[in-house]
Amino acid sequence: MSERVSGYYVYVYIDPRNFEEFYYGKGRGSRKDAHLGDTNDSAKATRIAKIKREGLSPIIRVIARDLTEREAYLIEKTLLWKLGKLTTNIATGHFADKFRPHNTFHKEISGFDYQKGIYYYNVGEGTHRNWDDYVQFGFISAGGGARWRDAILGFNKGDVFVAYLKKHGFVGVGKIKTRATMIRAVRIGAKPLLSLPLRCRRMDERVDDPELSEYTCLVQWIKTVPRDEAKWRSKPKLYTTTHVRASLDGQQQTVKFIEQEFRLSLGKLVT
Repeated sequence: MSERVSGYYVYVYIDPRNFEEFYYGKGRGSRKDAHLGDTNDSAKATRIAKIKREGLSPIIRVIARDLTEREAYLIEKTLLWKLGKLTTNIATGHFADKFRPHNTFHKEISGFDYQKGIYYYNVGEGTHRNWDDYVQFGFISAGGGARWRDAILGFNKGDVFVAYLKKHGFVGVGKIKTRATMIRAVRIGAKPLLSLPLRCRRMDERVDDPELSEYTCLVQWIKTVPRDEAKWRSKPKLYTTTHVRASLDGQQQTVKFIEQEFRLSLGKLVT
């Protein structure tokens, strides 16, 4: 019931000495004037006291009016986020989990710049990749052309994937730790990946070619099985594709099978 009550407003305190906005709040009635009598040692009260010693008063202005409490909280949080550390507000405001953390424009963040998902990953075992290498050293790869390169570049940190090995079945569930990069730049611990004792001896081919090189993601394996213990069911047929990466949205039958066979919840792994 209280959610429908209007009459709330969002206000700002402005320093008359330099016209800097230093506090945002929300309230009803005379709430906006209540801070003038604060005598605590908060940054807000300290600044108000300094303004008063100059023979001045803070400029108090209502920014938005006739709001529900929820609307007021959201507008207050938007203003707090925009001004960031320049405010004297102590609380981060309601809806904090809906806003991007400050000082993060230099990187992509899950939930803001991309959404973590649940994917099918085709191991594509052959002359340039080997399932056992993937399990032992904690990575997956794809390459040999723009189509396969672009597919693995589509993985984002935090994505969960189910690994499929052709002619065998589903052999593992993992989580992406790093976005794909050209294999020559990938390190496992302190060592270059290509310096490790890989079973696949041809992963170092075409490493200087941005289109044909193998591209590699480091991964955290949640569950894996040897190829001869791969999980499969013929009828009803499970989802597979020749693509390197494919979303499992809408493939509930396959998702349920994976969860039962590997004894885990794919949805919980994504959170």
